[in-house]
Amino acid sequence: MQLIECPWCGPREEIDFSYGGQAHVAYPAEPARLTDVQWAHYIFFRDNPSGPFAERWLHSAGCRRWFNAVRDTRTYEFLGVYKPGEPGPVTT
Repeated sequence: MQLIECPWCGPREEIDFSYGGQAHVAYPAEPARLTDVQWAHYIFFRDNPSGPFAERWLHSAGCRRWFNAVRDTRTYEFLGVYKPGEPGPVTT
């Protein structure tokens, strides 16, 4: 079982968390003006890098707060976590 660091609660087992997708995806400024194709791209098309990737996570079985994490998609290692609105961790 892997431990994930919640910025508010500290390290907890991964079963306590829910994955929320790619972090830092801006909601459309004028959603009523989007075509169906544009909505599909906003909802379904995300980056899929090999390496460090910023993601959203929910501490669903704990404090129920959202936070961001940088995770290496090759190794599943969490490189850092941070609260929404905070700058992300520096990764090399």
